[in-house]
Amino acid sequence: MHSLYTPREENTAAEKRTALIAYHVAGARMGRKADFEAVFNLCDPKLRTHARRLCDDSETARDITQEAWIAIARALPTIRDDRAFLAFAMCIVTRAAARAIGRKKRRREADAGFVEAQPDSAPPAEGGDLYAAIAALPTPQRAALALFYTEGLSVAEVAVALDIPLGTVKTRLMNARARLRAHLTGDQDGQS
Repeated sequence: MHSLYTPREENTAAEKRTALIAYHVAGARMGRKADFEAVFNLCDPKLRTHARRLCDDSETARDITQEAWIAIARALPTIRDDRAFLAFAMCIVTRAAARAIGRKKRRREADAGFVEAQPDSAPPAEGGDLYAAIAALPTPQRAALALFYTEGLSVAEVAVALDIPLGTVKTRLMNARARLRAHLTGDQDGQS
């Protein structure tokens, strides 16, 4: 991701955005409809992007995000740390995606009459294209990588968002980096 801002400016902008979201989450927890709408407008694009990464289908991602917002609205009173809302919401999206993918898989199996294993990753990308290399990563690694680098979440926030242990996030990031390095340098031995 290329930016016109320096890392310090990006961190300041991210902190301001987090504070703004936290402010509106606090208002939404008190029942203010305008604050809930503001939270929706601030977070929905990120949640849709996260859902899209998890399911690779824009229509399913839209449905997942819609289901997640219903769960988020119901769970809003239970949020303890308003500043952690985005990670909390992404965790709900992750769970909704897992349910949707499970439903889709069961439907496919029932329709086909047999179990068809879904590949864990896309075919290897050709050339040195970073985006194609990222797309070729297994979904769990791609999701961790995107949340960490694209969304700017900390390792701990990625763990909450994906509902996995902290060590698993670190392992997925390490393996994703190794696969990308191997792909970009042409070293097939570096894939894990």
